[in-house]
Amino acid sequence: MNLNHLAIFQAVASCGSVSGGAQQLHISQSAVSKQLGDFERTLGVVLFDRLPRGMRLTEAGRVLLGYANRLFAIEVEAEHALNNLQQLAHGRITIGASRTIGAYLLPPLLAAYRQRHPGVEISLQVENTSTIESKLIAGEIDIGFAEGIVSSDLLDYRVFAKDELVLIAAPRHPVSRQTPLSLAALAEYPLLMHEVGSGTRAVTEQALTAKKLNVRAAMTLASTEAIKQTVATGIGLAILSALAVRTEVRAKTLTIVPVRGLNIRRPLYRVRLKNTSPSPALEAFMALLPTGA
Repeated sequence: MNLNHLAIFQAVASCGSVSGGAQQLHISQSAVSKQLGDFERTLGVVLFDRLPRGMRLTEAGRVLLGYANRLFAIEVEAEHALNNLQQLAHGRITIGASRTIGAYLLPPLLAAYRQRHPGVEISLQVENTSTIESKLIAGEIDIGFAEGIVSSDLLDYRVFAKDELVLIAAPRHPVSRQTPLSLAALAEYPLLMHEVGSGTRAVTEQALTAKKLNVRAAMTLASTEAIKQTVATGIGLAILSALAVRTEVRAKTLTIVPVRGLNIRRPLYRVRLKNTSPSPALEAFMALLPTGA
């Protein structure tokens, strides 16, 4: 496909006429008409209905225009990225992070980055691990931070921190007087969990299965805060990151219950799509991550 012809097609489509397209491209109307005709013959489709008062896209033209817009948007993006090689006065980073990392590990790093590069816009999306992986593969985010189980060959996972999952309860809950709790006793209590797709839930289920415990979720909640608040009422237990419950444990609204024979430690991953180069803005952010990330 001739990109010059595609640019002429896009200009005529955006202006709605050959004259408008010619004026936008600073070439003659006859040159636009000829090259547009050549383009249609090459493709074997009619892209415009020629009307007395302008040009109207056919169905084939509407389909092609969508691709043309995306292609030339990528061209603009490429030019912008090259300009960013000179300086970080402008730029954008879109980050996806699982709940624990997004709420408890990234904020200090984001603050430090903002102080160094105030012109770079940062967008943080807090999602479960499965969604982060999907968005990286689709190109919707630049970098991901995930907890739990590696699942895609298209992604590059690098450990940047470690985490421990702990059993939590309300201080007045009966298990707080049974420490350390046995595995058999743990199976008798309802567990509150994140939804399927959550890294925390996947790691928890894997660890319990390894201990031959068939523990089902008595309640599924969409956020760590909701789980903590519900556990604090005393109606159930949960297994969450020790990072996520530090404040509540200090305030004595939650307590950590040791479980005999159950130690759940997990790596936390920095995730990128393989065979892709980071933008200068992203490169500067990754430089702030712990050594080895």
